Amino acid sequence: MHITLYRKYRPSTFEEVAGETDIIKTIKNSLKENKMAHAYLFTGPRGVGKTTTARLIAKGLNCMENGVTDTPCNRCENCIEISKNKFIDLIEIDAASNRGIDEIRSLKDKINYQPAKGRKKVYIIDEVHMLTKEAFNALLKTLEEPPAHVIFILATTEPDKILETIISRCQRYDFKPVNLKESMDHLLMIAKSEGVEIDDPSLKLIYEKSGGSMRDAISIFEKLISSCYGEGITLEKTEKILGVIPEKKLAEFLEIIRENDLVNGINFLDDLWNDSINVEEFLKSFAYYLKELMIEKKSPFNIMKSIAVIEDIFEVMGKFRYEEDKRILGYVILHKIGAIHELPLHESPVQEKIVEKIVYVEKEVSAKSEETGTIHELPVQEKTVDISIEDVRTNWNDLVNEAKRRKMPLISFLSTATPTKIEDGILHIGFYAENRFHKESMEKPYYNDIFLGVLKDKFGGRVVVKYDLLNEKNKVVEDKSDFVERVVDFFDGELI
Repeated sequence: MHITLYRKYRPSTFEEVAGETDIIKTIKNSLKENKMAHAYLFTGPRGVGKTTTARLIAKGLNCMENGVTDTPCNRCENCIEISKNKFIDLIEIDAASNRGIDEIRSLKDKINYQPAKGRKKVYIIDEVHMLTKEAFNALLKTLEEPPAHVIFILATTEPDKILETIISRCQRYDFKPVNLKESMDHLLMIAKSEGVEIDDPSLKLIYEKSGGSMRDAISIFEKLISSCYGEGITLEKTEKILGVIPEKKLAEFLEIIRENDLVNGINFLDDLWNDSINVEEFLKSFAYYLKELMIEKKSPFNIMKSIAVIEDIFEVMGKFRYEEDKRILGYVILHKIGAIHELPLHESPVQEKIVEKIVYVEKEVSAKSEETGTIHELPVQEKTVDISIEDVRTNWNDLVNEAKRRKMPLISFLSTATPTKIEDGILHIGFYAENRFHKESMEKPYYNDIFLGVLKDKFGGRVVVKYDLLNEKNKVVEDKSDFVERVVDFFDGELI
């Protein structure tokens, strides 16, 4: 019978576990000294070794040849049965399907019985966060005073859902995703054993697709072996089999954006569609591709422009998520990105230092100012004009269009804003949480000064502005005619 690679190459010793060196070292020391805790909590994403480590602990506690040990023999009857998941004193419970109080009560009734074959009975409760509150309370009483012959190992991907009283009674270990080197080394070991050739770019792509899960990485690798039976695994084959967007396509789209070539951009998106490439996935991949280039300082755009492009992509994807023809997303994104081309292409060394300083300062103050907004005004010596919120709302479209004329990116920022009130002489302009980036952009002196200039010219005096984040519960659906008018204005079109 065929055994999947993940099961075939499941670690049989602590040394074979990929990653988590510190956790493994601590557990091995506890086994060496025979000073194991009565309960453990293993947290972390799926496929990073939580259950595997729990089974190795069961081996170390019940090895017949070496006694309680950090190096189980893997030859004795107990070790072999644990490897085959047939050991009577190793009880694995899936909390997702056994989550009620009745199941935990049944467990409590059984734990008092002595082990049938081993030294310790080991209970592994997987996805323990799925237990009901009543079941958690019942388990709590068991964890407080467990029998000496019982060890509990709780595993979860969502530790925040577990009661603090449970966590406090366990020795907790947080498992992290494996890193690139650990993943590549482990897969190369399997490839050598299986007689398979695979190149490094393919291994890196497997790691990216697995998200740091060793189990997922091995499953993906097995899929590639089956698809490339008898052949070497190359990056080109891997991209095709996994449905990954080739990097050369991403680079081609980046060049189209850099040249602001709308016609070729539309043709490019049409070709993707005709080649059955998921346009939405392509745009998402492009956003991450540009992010990596920005981090590595290889982007053809400066920091502000790169961020603006990424923000536009995700904003449009959210607004058009129900659109069946995903090419529409690309068309709108191309149009919005075209506006960003009015931003300077490169920062001077001084500007780069300023950007770095802004990023640092914003991190320091964001916790204090997140919900309060920031007041912006022109110099104090200028006269403050007396206006009403009705004046602002009546002239809002004109204000936005004038702001767009003076600086194109302002249309993107202000199109999601709402003038909410005038209080104590301050004009409040609100943004909802999904448009936080627009609020923060308007708070920057460069864009804010332009908009304050628009307000001054319209109303004949200084206007004090405060940008706020609005609560979702106060959100209202705008009038359809207003929405249509704004869309028409945005595209410089007309109704027919």
